[in-house]
Amino acid sequence: MEARAVRKHIRSSPRKMRTVINVVRGKRVPEALDILNFLPQKVTKIVKLTVLSAVHNLIDRNKDERIDEEQLVISEIRADSGPAFKRFRPVSRGRAHPILKRTCHLTVVVSDPSATSEDASETVEVEVDVAEGEE
Repeated sequence: MEARAVRKHIRSSPRKMRTVINVVRGKRVPEALDILNFLPQKVTKIVKLTVLSAVHNLIDRNKDERIDEEQLVISEIRADSGPAFKRFRPVSRGRAHPILKRTCHLTVVVSDPSATSEDASETVEVEVDVAEGEE
């Protein structure tokens, strides 16, 4: 069981976002939220809201099942680059230097590790016969 949440056009560079998401990657959701509460970066609020959104998406998708939020794990989290605002800064001799104000897209996938172990046991093995070379 897994669910994802995507937040787009975040006004922060992907490089700054990756320093925060690398800390919480692979952690359980409550532990990740506790870590995010104490990080000083501005983007931690956005990451926290997106993780909570992914958790609520999983709960909404599986209404009949009972989901323990303490067992959920952030299985995938990534920050991709979005469109950049292009600006120019005036410099001496009438020139202008370009400035890129970068944006990013944040994707968070939350999964239940107990459900993934059951799915892994149901994999089907397929045998492939390799034909010998014709002479």
